[in-house]
Amino acid sequence: MSADETIEYHNIACTKCGCVCDDLTVRVRNNLVESFSPGCSVAEPWFRQLQQPITAPVAELDGKTASLEDAVSTAAELLRKSRAPLFFGLSRSSTDGQRAVCELADFLGATIDTTASIGHGPSILAFQGAGESTSTLGEIRHRSNLIIYWGSNPQKTHPRHMERIVDAPGIAVPRGRLDRYVVVVDSEPTETSAKADEFLLIERGSDFEVLWALRALVRGVELTQTAIGGIPMEVLRNLAERMKTCHYGTVFFGVALAETTAGHLSVEALLRLVTELNLHTRFVVRRMRVPGDVTGADSVLCWQTGYPFSVSMNRGYPRYNPGEYSAGPMLERMDTDCVVLVGAERIHRLTQRAQENLAKLPVILLDYPTSQWGVRCDVRFNTAIYGIHRRATAYRMDEVPIPLRQILHSDLPSDDEVLRAILNRLRAQ
Repeated sequence: MSADETIEYHNIACTKCGCVCDDLTVRVRNNLVESFSPGCSVAEPWFRQLQQPITAPVAELDGKTASLEDAVSTAAELLRKSRAPLFFGLSRSSTDGQRAVCELADFLGATIDTTASIGHGPSILAFQGAGESTSTLGEIRHRSNLIIYWGSNPQKTHPRHMERIVDAPGIAVPRGRLDRYVVVVDSEPTETSAKADEFLLIERGSDFEVLWALRALVRGVELTQTAIGGIPMEVLRNLAERMKTCHYGTVFFGVALAETTAGHLSVEALLRLVTELNLHTRFVVRRMRVPGDVTGADSVLCWQTGYPFSVSMNRGYPRYNPGEYSAGPMLERMDTDCVVLVGAERIHRLTQRAQENLAKLPVILLDYPTSQWGVRCDVRFNTAIYGIHRRATAYRMDEVPIPLRQILHSDLPSDDEVLRAILNRLRAQ
């Protein structure tokens, strides 16, 4: 096979958003991505970066090029001296990298937190309190004839979601979009609301009240108000009746619902509404996850530690306490003396105080060579990209593991290779 020969890979999975679409065709020439299809506004910038050679060094110490061995040695020494290390990120790693984080954190007695703590963390707390009626995306595609997007704009955040789930034909909905009724509930018009059959424009911050009103209507309780959350009562009655009488209903909700005041209570209200609807028909609820493998991070931490995020290992066994062991509050209180960032893409979501304190601490960063987030770090490892340079596994937003294939060659190490090299160095000391 000549170096300039074009190779076409089929059924490639893209990890850029939580859909993890696994039907891409990617053409590779000279170890660079030449083209990919079908098109996607979120994936296009991602693959465009791979059309240029990666020239980043394998590692950097204080911003200067270093060997992998020297960087591993320095990182191991920083962690050896640390009394309260914190591992944060994990949402752009893979199952192998996330397992390696758990292994190293267990050895060090460190704290592990994922980007869920600054995203869907309140949703996870709601699931733990109220349970979750759920299914795979495949079941939704084949059976659901009513789809509701609540506080979510997938046309912007997950561009192929509607194409693959709503528009696609299924066993019980052979005509695809023509057999489905789509409702969008949001506090402002969006690209998704423009494609819906019905759009409910609710007052910002009124999700909790509207959800409980719908639950009351589903139960047959007569409400005396003329409107709730800016929505006329008659509109809510019609929606409640449609939800009760559909063949199979689905609610997709975005992180905006979890980020409202007392977001876990708003999500819990939605979960309890869906549970109530299952007395009348089949109804499920799913989160629209942020980009990357944050679903995988939840899953791996659950089967490694028993908890999904904000886990402390400092007593020799896992302890779970969101807030106390979440990265943001820990940094604000300076409860850590060394931070390992496995992907830095969500650092800007931390508070200003947390970011300022992060800049004062020793930082070890593992991230893709194409990622520059402006984070000051003592040690940086430029790592291979899972699903591009390494075979791996990522979890789709519905907790289904998707195998990732290698399509390009790279001499850069992967997250798990770096983390295990650090662990081996610590064990040898």
